[in-house]
Parts: sequence; C-alpha cells; structure tokens
Amino acid sequence: ASQSRGGRAPGTRNCSPSWKKLDPIPDSFILQPPVFHPVVPYVTTIFGGLHTGKMVMLQGGVPLGARGSGGAGLSPGDIEFQVDFQCGCSLCPRPDIAIHFNPRFHTSKPHVICNTLRGGRWQREARWPHLPLQKGDSFLILFLFGNEDVKVSVNGHHFLHYRHRLPLSRVDTLGIFGDIVVEAVGFLNINPFVEGSREYPAGHPFLLRSPSLEVPCSHALPRGLWPGQVIVVRGLVLQEPKDFTLSLRDEAAHSPVTLRASFADRTLAWISPWGRKKLISAPFLFHPQRFFEVLLLCQEEGLKLALNGQGLGATTLARQALERLRDLRISGSVQLYCVH
Repeated sequence: ASQSRGGRAPGTRNCSPSWKKLDPIPDSFILQPPVFHPVVPYVTTIFGGLHTGKMVMLQGGVPLGARGSGGAGLSPGDIEFQVDFQCGCSLCPRPDIAIHFNPRFHTSKPHVICNTLRGGRWQREARWPHLPLQKGDSFLILFLFGNEDVKVSVNGHHFLHYRHRLPLSRVDTLGIFGDIVVEAVGFLNINPFVEGSREYPAGHPFLLRSPSLEVPCSHALPRGLWPGQVIVVRGLVLQEPKDFTLSLRDEAAHSPVTLRASFADRTLAWISPWGRKKLISAPFLFHPQRFFEVLLLCQEEGLKLALNGQGLGATTLARQALERLRDLRISGSVQLYCVH
C-alpha cells in the first residue's frame, strides 16, 4: 500500500474544497512521501529529481533464497538485487543509469558492484568487497548525494562512495529490481544544521501503523536534552486536518516549548508557557496528505527549527531548562512515521 507512485507534488489531489487554493510552496520545501511495501520490480519518479543534499533511504531485507530462476550467469539459488538511479523510465531505448548499485550474494563473501550505463553501454565497473550483509539479514541503506559523488551507508556504517559519471541533474527515476524485500523507501533532505551534522544524518527507519506512534503520543526523555541532540519527527498530514502540536514538558508538566501548526489560518508558531504566539515566517507546509519532517536541534541557548530540510530560525531556552525536559508530546491531525 504505497503512499506515492509518481512525481506529482504530494497532496495536490483528492483534497476537500476548502483546500483548493494552496499557498505556493518552493520545490525545496516539498518532500515526497515514503513508499511502504512496494512490489518489486518497482520504478517510481523522484519528485524534483536528484540534487546535492538529497538522501534516499531504503529499508528491507535480503531473502534466504532467490525468488526467480536466476538471471544471466546466475544459478537458481543465487541472490542479488539492484538499485538504479535512472535518467528516465523508458523501456526502449533503455535509459541511461547514472548509479547502478548491485549487491551480490553468490558466494560466502557478499560484495557490491557499481557502474554507469551510458548510451546503452556499461562503463568500467567498480567493486566493493566485504558487504556487511548476509542472506536473511535486514538492512537500512542510505544514499547521500553530494557534488562529486554518492555516499552509501549500510546499517549505520559508511560502506562506499561512487563518483558521478553523469550529471546528477539528469536523474529523475528510481528503479529497484531483483531478490529484495522492500519495507519502505524514503526521500529526504540532509540535516541543514552544521552544528548537529554527521556524515549520514537522521537515518532512522520509517514505521507504518506502529502502536508507539499512534497520535496523541508521548515519548520519555529520562535524561532531558543537551546541546547537539536532534529531535526528528516525520509523518503525513491527514485528509481533513485541524491542528498539529509538538510540545516538550518538564518535570512539573509545564511546557516551556510548544510548536503549533494552525490549519484554520495556515500559520506555524512557537507558543509560550503563557499562551503568547510567536509566528514563524515560512511557507505553510502542512497541507492534507503531504509528508513533513520536523527537526529540532538542541543548543546552549535553545532550539533551532527546520522543516523539510530548510532552516527556519530558533527559539530561546536556557540549558538548565533543556536538561529538565522529560517528555515529548505530539498531537493533532497527523499520521506519524518516525519519532526519534
């Protein structure tokens, strides 16, 4: 039951009449919804194409046995799969493939082949041994696209980097083929906070209909918060939304930090403990059936906010107040996929 099958901006179809006139939103603010349990082979448009700073996340597992009868040069028991970042989706002629990522499990030493298909001809292949996966393993693979290359991590550890041989701007299609069980495919932007950045930021799994993410939900912060930590909230706005609230509560059940999206007047604001509203100047992203990501970076002097990978300023809060926080609460008209 995938959430998005094409390249149209999420949330622009099947909306109630009251949402027909949506605010214009820059493409950089729109994130493609994750796709859950797609049938392989699976091909989809990458909304907005690939660009520096984009991240594609693949969750799934390697089966114990091959599903088919084996491809060219493969015996029926051989297992391999491929993730292709393509320049188009035509069948004939075959599109160029900027990045061909091909894990192989034919021997006791799994490895990965990367290559580029240009004008119907494969280029010189690159091989990486010691793939930290075996048949039957689950995985979370991140593809992080930079100016000169793509970096790939497997289960939280850097595995390879592959230099671009075709312009990244030409890539607009993702294809997944072979012996692979796909649980989710996510399309994200990298963490915009230099202070909280890592090589592969915020690569946390998507969960579909998890009991721990039922709204309203509460997540304990037994040790409070401290500088350098990043709170990650990802989800989908429901069809007929009313509000969305994210609050941080301390030991006395006070809420020194509250972030609220109001669907009535399409505003986003910080709400003080006394109810005073401080509007955040940004495009309103919380439209029906649109995917969103909220990042809060903890600093010495407060919290920095980013929506869908775009930094939107900060709110002040003393470090002592951060350390006294004990609870993250989320309520409103959203379906949550990740809270970390």
